[in-house]
Amino acid sequence: MNRHLPFGVIFDAPRKKKELAATEEQISAPDFWSRPEKSQKVMQDRKRLEEAIANDAQIASMTDDIDTLFELAREGESVNGDIEREMKRYSEALEKLETGMLLSGENDARDAIVTIHPGAGGTESQDWAEMLLRMYLRWAERNEFKTVMTDRLEGEGAGIKSATFEVNGPNAYGLLQSEIGVHRLVRISPFDANARRHTSFASVFVFPQIDDEIKIDIKPEDLRIDTFRSGGAGGQHVNMTDSAVRITHFPTGIVVQCQNERSQHKNRDTAMKQLRARLYEFEMEKKREETRKTEASKLDINFGSQIRSYVLAPYRMIKDHRTKLSVGDVDRVLDGDLDPLMHAYLVWRKTGKTAGEGAELEE
Repeated sequence: MNRHLPFGVIFDAPRKKKELAATEEQISAPDFWSRPEKSQKVMQDRKRLEEAIANDAQIASMTDDIDTLFELAREGESVNGDIEREMKRYSEALEKLETGMLLSGENDARDAIVTIHPGAGGTESQDWAEMLLRMYLRWAERNEFKTVMTDRLEGEGAGIKSATFEVNGPNAYGLLQSEIGVHRLVRISPFDANARRHTSFASVFVFPQIDDEIKIDIKPEDLRIDTFRSGGAGGQHVNMTDSAVRITHFPTGIVVQCQNERSQHKNRDTAMKQLRARLYEFEMEKKREETRKTEASKLDINFGSQIRSYVLAPYRMIKDHRTKLSVGDVDRVLDGDLDPLMHAYLVWRKTGKTAGEGAELEE
């Protein structure tokens, strides 16, 4: 069997072990825990490297197992079923490793802040926005990421008017970048007495969580901070006081809010964290815009330029309009299995190749 895997996954094990040794040296320093932000990042790096080394070892072991099965087949043993099963596991493991290696952007390793808004259409779009929220929360659960709901505004009758939540885990932002944009749903409406087909839209925005080492200049005079009584779930203690916080940044028009905690101070701290992330992404987006003005494939985040369509009627299919990847098992995706779509997006981002074009990735 050919042991040359994508990006040399097996062969960069010495480098990973060297990096792991460097993190262990940092952790053993006497003042390591004196800077919580930095120590947390080092611990995350150690976990990432340990997982990468373990994955490399798993791939090597699976390669040997498949070699053995092929050898048994050549000797006349009936192992075709075992080979098919092991090759499927092998392919899934390689795709997972390849996904990790495609996450090389400046902020890909960071935690993420996700915001979902329904488009025009009232109850239909609000219900679709809540379906997306459930999809991402289930995806995070599948990947053992921690989520914190910081703001949720219930819709009128059904669904949500907006939701913002944190996703904390290795490469959360890098993976969730594939979801930025407009998502389109086509289905027989459960809210239509005549059972007609409806099209709904919702937008998803994702921002990297920024640590304290990155300086974001926020002037107090540029802010308006409002407090109000929480309108979301959380029990009577949350709703009895003006603990919710909304911050408006005048120069950019960015508005963030948090009503998750009972303490106004905690909600304010969380809202400021969101504002820093939004301002950082705002400046990064301005820089990216300068370099892609001439790109014909530019997709603006506005309704009518959806990145993905979810069709539940008259047929069932999910199609990503950037990568051209189609998935027939709609229920599985809506239940949080986004990995194939995310992987296809990362390949497309790196190579420009769409699904089915057979892009061969190189370092």
